[in-house]
Amino acid sequence: MGFPTNGVSTDKPLKFLIYGRTGWIGGIVGTLCRAQGIEFAYGSGRLENRASLENDIAEVKPTHVFNAAGVTGRPNVDWCESHKVETIRANVVGTLTLADVCRQSGLLLINYATGCIFEYDSAHPLGSGIGFKEEDSPNFTGSFYSKTKAMVEDLLRNYDNVCTLRVRMPISSDLSNPRNFITKITRYEKVVDIPNSMTILDELLPISIEMAKRNLTGIWNFTNPGAVSHNEILQMYRDYVDPNFTWKNFTLEEQAKVIVAPRSNNELDTAKLKKEFPELLSIKDSLIQYVFKPNQKAEA
Repeated sequence: MGFPTNGVSTDKPLKFLIYGRTGWIGGIVGTLCRAQGIEFAYGSGRLENRASLENDIAEVKPTHVFNAAGVTGRPNVDWCESHKVETIRANVVGTLTLADVCRQSGLLLINYATGCIFEYDSAHPLGSGIGFKEEDSPNFTGSFYSKTKAMVEDLLRNYDNVCTLRVRMPISSDLSNPRNFITKITRYEKVVDIPNSMTILDELLPISIEMAKRNLTGIWNFTNPGAVSHNEILQMYRDYVDPNFTWKNFTLEEQAKVIVAPRSNNELDTAKLKKEFPELLSIKDSLIQYVFKPNQKAEA
């Protein structure tokens, strides 16, 4: 089955079926649809239950499906290390079932995935600006969460109806949200200081809706161009939000003593996304425009 790509639109008015009603990204996508006047419904079925997904599609009759459901673990991915079957059920069985049901129904699936499946190596050294590309094979399996995500991404390459978006360390202008990467690191007792690719949701989630409109498929590094370090973000936070904010650093070796599973650190190459969306801002510019300026405290 072939799917229209690169700007071929249908005559049908858009109608999105979104999975992840209670999730952070799923909630924002719904808000964006309301703002754009796009009809949408949240799926009520469980991803691993094929019949419930088929019922959702039959009832909603969507033009596109968005998957923002899945397990990341609470309070963090260490949860997945002790809940492996639950993680497989949601992140592997569920995602593959949804992709398969969508293909059977002739529907494009926008799948919010992860870029935390790579780590700096000799070919992509830290600080070099050489990022991992969409066609590169994952080289990070330090956490069970990342391991399941890498497996699913590889299998989804075979589905011509799936648009896989590699999200990393998501950030939004809502600094009260505990899932926000900035909110997380401002609350940590100590942070490591490593440059990483990150995703500014305020800028990129509207782009994901545009990608659905253009019927884009395949794998996309879904981060802002460039990398930013934890300390650079915290310095911006101090400059714009809280002039009295302080923080402490520790090394990767010290961090390893207080976490169960290693964490992924990498830079992704965003040339493919930037070519499709030339207006995409670099990570530091996007942080200032979409996150810090809206939260800037007025001078006393």
